[in-house]
This record gives sequence, structure tokens and C-alpha cells, in this order.
Amino acid sequence: MFEHRFEYDQGMDAGPVGTARERLQQAIAQLTDTAGPSAAPDDLIAALVAYEEARRFLDRAVVDATADLQRRGVFAERGYRSPTGALSDLLGWERFEARRRVIAAENVCEQIGLDGVPLPARLPATATVFASGEAGLRHVEVIARLLDSGPARRLAPETWAGAEVQLAANAAIYTPSELHTWGTQLLEILDQDGPEPDDTPPAQLNELRLSRFRTRPGGKLTGRYDDAALFDAIAAAVDAGAAPRDADDQRSAAERQAEALAEVCAQVLSRGRLPETGGRRPQLTVTVRLEDLERRPASASLEFGGQLTPQTLRQLACDAAVIPVVLDGTGVPLDVGRVSRTVPDGLRRAVTVRDSGCAFPGCDRPPSWCEIHHVREWQHGGPTSLGNLVMLCTVHHRLIHHSHWEVRMVDGLPEFLPPSWIDRTRTPRRRPPPVLTPVG
Repeated sequence: MFEHRFEYDQGMDAGPVGTARERLQQAIAQLTDTAGPSAAPDDLIAALVAYEEARRFLDRAVVDATADLQRRGVFAERGYRSPTGALSDLLGWERFEARRRVIAAENVCEQIGLDGVPLPARLPATATVFASGEAGLRHVEVIARLLDSGPARRLAPETWAGAEVQLAANAAIYTPSELHTWGTQLLEILDQDGPEPDDTPPAQLNELRLSRFRTRPGGKLTGRYDDAALFDAIAAAVDAGAAPRDADDQRSAAERQAEALAEVCAQVLSRGRLPETGGRRPQLTVTVRLEDLERRPASASLEFGGQLTPQTLRQLACDAAVIPVVLDGTGVPLDVGRVSRTVPDGLRRAVTVRDSGCAFPGCDRPPSWCEIHHVREWQHGGPTSLGNLVMLCTVHHRLIHHSHWEVRMVDGLPEFLPPSWIDRTRTPRRRPPPVLTPVG
């Protein structure tokens, strides 16, 4: 996979990046030759120092390039909500490695404000020692996380800035782990008062408000539960699905909990028992002209959530209950169809046995948190059969519908083709097959 992923064609090798890449390879080869079997011990030690200097230089270059791509919105244009996933797929990194570069880009590189005016780096002292090579990538990550902690956020701006200067100054002295321990103690000393106590007695009430946005899709939930048992029931359900997807999930705790609550409700609608007015997945009311009924629907709306984009409509239609409402040219309903389940439960079980969760390479989301995707879209004649279905988590389901990733079935198993900007050869990727123990 490494050879395919980093294989460049002759056109790219002839450009400025290709020329610089060739010179870099020559420099690395020359440095490696000086540290061969016949090299003196001091030369080997000097080579190790040079290797580390080169690695830190390349880390800075990667961080600068990542920040530039973020400023230009390149990753978003190509279907990725966060640069972490894009870097992981492009460079074959674990997500925590990609996230480490993204954190550095957000903290030690110049940013662009909403008005287009350049903004200085959030951590200027850290940016200086990182640029000079005194601090490594892990040092930057440690400092950024320390200064985003609760004690740091309670500091006055000038105290916070002073703490950042002290942390940056010690990055060249301490290892990342030592810097974290020392920095934690520093912030505890600076934040001597701790959080302000709240002596206001809470009001005794349980309430939940759902309000739909008027000018855009979606809505807002605000709630309060003084009944500990009610709150604990909700918290337990949310907590079960709010764990990070991997070692360095880029979502905040609030984002993870919001998505977990939505997934819990979707599972109850799909498999649980509710009053007759519920008990279903989100209903799609497809608004189309009668003469366009046989064509690909371009828009739809949800009962509560508002207007959907065509991409989101196709994503939900993969594995949802759909009620078609056909309108005439003046908007008068001509027919309201019956609920039809796109993927029957028995067929879903078969897909679950085959894929054992999200089939996207590198994803470990279990089947209970996944949806079923039609490889060939249903509205284009794709059958609802085992050979045309694949199990995907919400994140990768969206990626397939909103980016240039493609999925296809080969020998009855799904494989994924990355966009050409990630892999110019578009070499298919699969999850590693299970290791089966021979019988007897």
C-alpha cells in the first residue's frame, strides 16, 4: 500500500515538487552513506542528530502545508469535514498522528479571520521554538492541550500568555511527558482559586424544549432534569455511544454526546417500541413534480428537521423508512404512499455477518452504530440484495455520498477506491480479512 499510495507519475516528477523531492532523496541518501557499517561511532551519533533535525524540519513543513490547505478550504471542498480524516486517508496515518499535525497547524501557524485579515499564531512563543527546531511536534501538542485545559481557561489573558512563554521555554529541556507533568503543576499554581463556587440553589424542574431553526435545516434541544433518575437514564444511554471512535477522535465531548443521542434515538425508532405515532426511522417527505416522479429526486424535507440536500437525501434513503408524497404543479398532494423499508431486517443481518461493522478500512464502529448503503444507488436501479449492500458508520456513509470516494463489490466483498488526489493510482483498499483457525 505504501508503494502505491506514494507513487507519482512522470508529469508530477517533472514539476517543481518532483524536482525538490528528488533532491531531498539524494540528500537523505548522502547522509545515510556517511552512517554506513564502516562509520566511526561519533559519526553515527552525529548522523542520528542530523536525522532528528531533518525529521523536525519535515514536521514543520507538513504542519505549514496542513495549515495552508485548511486556510484554502481544500479538504472541505473534497468532501472532508475535518482535515484529520483527509490526512489519515492521504498519508496512511493513524488518526492520532493526523490529529497531532492538525493541532500544531491550528496553534503555531498564522490563521485567517472571518474578515480575511491574517491573525497571529495562537501560541506565538511555541511557534518560535517549533520553527527553530528546539521543540518537536509532541511538545507542541502537549502545550496546546495544557493551555486548553480548565485551569488554563480560568487564567487572566496576561497570565495565560506568560504560562505559554514558560512552557515554550522549557520545551527544549523536558521530554513531552516531563513537560506535561511540569506544565500541569504550573497551571495548578497559577489557578490557585479554582472554579468559582455557585451557591445559587437550583430550581426543581424537568423540561426539554425542541425548536426547529427557521432559516436553515436542523434545530436545537435544550433541557434540564432535576430528577436524578431521569437524568441518569439519559446520561447512561448517551455515554454508551459517546466514547471516542479512536485514540484521538477530533470531536469535542459535546459533539460526541450530541451524535450519540441522535444515534440512540435512531436505534429506538428502528428497533424499539414506541406509541403508534412513532416507532420508525426519520420519514422522508419527497417533494417532486408528478412528471418527474420517475427521475432522480433532487430535494426532500423531514417532518421536523427541514430541507435536505440531494446528497443527504440519498444517504438517508439507503437505510430508512420512506413515505413518498407526490405533488402536482401547484403543490397539492396527489398521493401519499405507504411506509416501505429499504433494507429488510433479515437482509441487514446477512450484511452484518459479512461486514461485522463498518467496512471502511481502518474503522472499528460496531454493527449497532452502522447503516446500510446501496453500492449502486436504489434510484438508479440498484437492487436491495446482499451483493449490492455494504455496512458503513455515519461518518464513512457521509464520506461516500459527499466526496469522491467510491465503493464497489468484488467477489462478494466491498472494497473502496480513494479519490485520485489521495492516491493517483486509485488502488482499491479493503479491511484485512479475519484470520480463521483451521478445524481439526
